[in-house]
Amino acid sequence: MIASIALAAAETYPVWGFGWWFLFIPLFWILIIGLVIALVGGRRRRYWAHNGYGPGPWGPWAASGAASAETVLSERFARGDIDEKEYRARLEVLRASATRPVPPKG
Repeated sequence: MIASIALAAAETYPVWGFGWWFLFIPLFWILIIGLVIALVGGRRRRYWAHNGYGPGPWGPWAASGAASAETVLSERFARGDIDEKEYRARLEVLRASATRPVPPKG
């Protein structure tokens, strides 16, 4: 009786197990995990770009950094902390360094 059950099971299930389509299961999970990583990374970069966090072109030291430095400099000039000659010299340095590319770290 056990032999007949074993023969029936051998005829029902192929020798190769699940067949070739078993490769779709890991590919499906790799796709799902990659999609989640891409969505989370994109949301994080947009959040950083909006709030000014993190390294890269969206960080606080990007283009907005030069504008804020000019604002601080103009406020110091308006308060009388620095004279016009020093203000113009520092403003020139700020604008020159803002146009110069910053070398990457690492």
